[in-house]
Amino acid sequence: MQTVTVTPWPGPAAPTERTIRAAMDAQGLDYYKWENAPLDTYAAHTHTYDKIIYVTQGSITFSLPQTGQKFTLHPGDRLELPTNTIHSATVSIEGVACLEAHL
Repeated sequence: MQTVTVTPWPGPAAPTERTIRAAMDAQGLDYYKWENAPLDTYAAHTHTYDKIIYVTQGSITFSLPQTGQKFTLHPGDRLELPTNTIHSATVSIEGVACLEAHL
């Protein structure tokens, strides 16, 4: 079983979307942007691919029901979610915007 990895943004201040795009470009990732309204939720589900998500605005909390873990991502934070990982998500009161790549 692969591990879900969260990498906080290393800088002292939140990055711009442009900075995050540059980081994803440097990693050779093909990505797209998505957004959710405040307090939107995603029920527990899986994907048939690995995904990488960077938050560009707002925040979102991902939950792993099988382990009880929760991860709240803020601007610049990176989530690596392996194929077939059961997860749910709840958007913060401020909404969220992310850049997502599939591997």
